[in-house]
Amino acid sequence: MKKLFLLIGTLFFACSPNTEKFDILILNGSIYDAENQSFYEADLGIKGDKIAKIGDLKDAAARQTIDATGHVVSPGFIDVHSHIEAIMRMPDAENFVRQGVTTVLAGPDGRGPSPMQPFLDSLSTYKLGLNTAWLVGHNTIRRNIMSTENRAPTEEELEDMKSAVAEAMQSGAYGLSTGLKYVPGSFSNIEEVIALSKVAAQQGGIYTSHLREEGLGLIEGVQEAIQIGKEAGIPIVLTHHKAIGKPMWGASTKTLAMVDSARNLGIDVMMDQYPYTASSTGLSVLIPTWAMAGGQEEFKKRIDDPATRKKIKEEIMFNIEYDRGGADLAVVQFANVSWKPDLNGKTLKDWAIEKGLEPTFSNGAELVIEGQLNGGASCIFHAIGEEDVKRIMRHPLAMVASDGGLAKPGQGHPHPRSYGTFPRVLGHYVRDEKVISLELALAKMTSLPADRLGLSDRGYIKVGMLADITIFDPETVDEGGTFEDPHHYPAGIPYVIVNGTITVDQGEMTENRAGRVLRKK
Repeated sequence: MKKLFLLIGTLFFACSPNTEKFDILILNGSIYDAENQSFYEADLGIKGDKIAKIGDLKDAAARQTIDATGHVVSPGFIDVHSHIEAIMRMPDAENFVRQGVTTVLAGPDGRGPSPMQPFLDSLSTYKLGLNTAWLVGHNTIRRNIMSTENRAPTEEELEDMKSAVAEAMQSGAYGLSTGLKYVPGSFSNIEEVIALSKVAAQQGGIYTSHLREEGLGLIEGVQEAIQIGKEAGIPIVLTHHKAIGKPMWGASTKTLAMVDSARNLGIDVMMDQYPYTASSTGLSVLIPTWAMAGGQEEFKKRIDDPATRKKIKEEIMFNIEYDRGGADLAVVQFANVSWKPDLNGKTLKDWAIEKGLEPTFSNGAELVIEGQLNGGASCIFHAIGEEDVKRIMRHPLAMVASDGGLAKPGQGHPHPRSYGTFPRVLGHYVRDEKVISLELALAKMTSLPADRLGLSDRGYIKVGMLADITIFDPETVDEGGTFEDPHHYPAGIPYVIVNGTITVDQGEMTENRAGRVLRKK
């Protein structure tokens, strides 16, 4: 019967010369107007990969018709902080697409690929589930040229790094990302970062910064990012903006005031944010970066020296008590432990108890050292205040971004943001908590990131724009996963269209892959 229905529909489509024809019709939906942050009732027709017509199209014909009654028809969501390093292994990017994400900005935290040209050329041969835009990574470049040495670059090395940024920008990168909290970016000074940012700025790029500190040094970290933007003349994104550790809860009042003051002075600064009270990064974030200089072998040598080990341990204890450790070993939750998979989902406190240890800061520090000597681990850190999350979310220039990675059900124990960032904002913070309006939330997911990246053909629903469309039910949209049980796709997002191709159909991923590698012109 279904085949007969499709056949009749196809014959009707082909044999109605006086009827306007589309590839896809979306009827009866509430269309989000990103330009005015409002909604209007209309139908939408798609031909090929573009939006062809908006209006009353109930008498038109189409190869496929979607009844969007009771649903919002939105531009596809744009995730400006995504970790899709495994894209060639998981090109469908299902956990992003099923959130309504049609475009991601990849390569954040200083990790973007370099050289860029061969990477993008290779990625273009894959059938992708969504569109990808890329940043070149400062850490990648520095590691390629200077390894993990804790020193300033020579003049020749700095020129080599500038050339690498130029290569990336000429190849289509959208800007430069830094991870100044991580090795080797933590070893750079502000002059180095400004010099590289100037190269990106000359070709229309942006600067996204994992700040040097997001805990006790947060204010100084924001000041540094703003200074880099000012001196380099480059638009800034304070990426995954937050205040880590209880001593800094409430500090977003100061950082947001700093953003507003900088903008009043003509410095172009914005933010992105994920809607959770936990971060996710490597276990090594608890270890002082100087101890990691030179790589894992040098770290082992330092641990073997009693005096150096004592100093490292003391600094880890400090970070557990006052920074990302949240003053409680239960705050540190393991996400992916290759050398001890049974720890996935458990906490540092659980591990201590398993080993017959008191969950003290001292014992926690010893376990962090042991974990790093075994090869490290991905962890979730429950050390962010809910009021800071809400305060940052209310700021009109804070975009929604996942900071999530590619995920498959059953693999590891990832942060739930990898599955639920966008539906969590729409369901929990908009519908249930009423922290922001639906109109503002959608702006943070569509037009704001499109404008930041200079994507002139995405982020809005207008005739002639590329047909990246997300259709969701504002009454039922929900994140699905939790910190305890993260592997769940969201609910309430029945259709996702990428470049005019239905990629999620009635809530299920199709075999269609229409994503593209985007290159900044």
